[in-house]
Amino acid sequence: MQVGIVGAGISGLALQHQLRERGVDSVVFEADSEPGGVIRSRPVGEYVVEDGPQRTRLSPPVASLVDDLGLDDRLVEAADPPLCLYRDGSLRRVPFSVREGVSTDLLSLRGKLRLLLEPLTGPPRGEESVEACLTRMLGTEAAQYLVGPLYGGIYGTHPDEMPMRHSLGRAFEKRGVDRSLLVAAVRASRRGSTPPVVSFDGGLQTLPEALFEHHSDRVHLDTPVETVRQTDDGFTLETPGGTTTVGHVVLTTPAAVTADLLEPFAAGSADALRRLTYNSMTVVHLDAASDMDAAGFQVQYDEPFRTLGVTSTGALFDRGRRHTAYLGGGRDPGLVERSPSTISRIAEREFAELTGVGATAVDVRRLRRGMPAYDTTWDALGSVDLPDGAYICANYAARAGIPGRLREAERLAESLAEG
Repeated sequence: MQVGIVGAGISGLALQHQLRERGVDSVVFEADSEPGGVIRSRPVGEYVVEDGPQRTRLSPPVASLVDDLGLDDRLVEAADPPLCLYRDGSLRRVPFSVREGVSTDLLSLRGKLRLLLEPLTGPPRGEESVEACLTRMLGTEAAQYLVGPLYGGIYGTHPDEMPMRHSLGRAFEKRGVDRSLLVAAVRASRRGSTPPVVSFDGGLQTLPEALFEHHSDRVHLDTPVETVRQTDDGFTLETPGGTTTVGHVVLTTPAAVTADLLEPFAAGSADALRRLTYNSMTVVHLDAASDMDAAGFQVQYDEPFRTLGVTSTGALFDRGRRHTAYLGGGRDPGLVERSPSTISRIAEREFAELTGVGATAVDVRRLRRGMPAYDTTWDALGSVDLPDGAYICANYAARAGIPGRLREAERLAESLAEG
């Protein structure tokens, strides 16, 4: 049995690693000239910037892979500055403990008392929107001024447009939230501290690059799979250099690319994937005029800004005065079409207004398919039905985030190895 893997992002490379650990022959094809997919680390000036994920947690699957690849000496643990949320003209610290919750100015006394009733409100419901669910469980204030902006800002979608079943409901399920968010948080605190937030001295792309080096004999860069065809006993992958026959095919590519590859043998599934909506994003790397003692901040979604949030990579990983701002999304989907100079001016002006600190844009990246919207178009995933031997292993179909991708790759590798 040979497994053909399309895409050398973290999903495809982790799957390759797990399959070889189990003695399963596999081969990876990647259209790009470098591995990593959405994980992109680049030097800009004297510091590394991240165009994709900014950090990850050293959870068991990440720690295990770091050990396998001998990357322990390249790990960089993040500092622990506070996370903030912008509301009503100021940055306010987000509470992550009971003591911080008592003193926070993000909620009124009435809002705090209402939050304590959360264990009595009933479990999350998949048919609810994120905003409706959070309002019912946590109260209006906590939904609109705390949890809702922290979650919705990541994806650029207003929480009232995100069904729980496609978005926050998955996160609740992963963290064991069956009835109460507060009860689950107490249980988690009793189990001990969460894994530290980490990166690498060369940025997060160090991880997929190390996977590529470890398996370079079976990973083909600059080799796009142009067509996948189903045969009587498997699949053929057609690339510019020839045809490879495999028993199983795993597509780890973005939804639109996956749809094109599925078209010859699973047209209905291809149509379903094409219906998925993504939010465009602009990523602006900023150099601030002075340091900020914060891990970053989100912007409450009723505020009149294009900025969704900012990660302070300088404060987290000692990368000077660097900050990464995310703009656009559902707040201004057309921003991605503006010129880099215009986007830079907007980012600089809003950063100064939000923080009181001047900043200079040093780099701009425009992502026309930046983040999954997780809106009702994601109901289309229920129509994806692949033939035997074909699989999707991608963040839009299962768990997002680096730990989630590693777990999904391990699960699929175990299934394929068992036959």
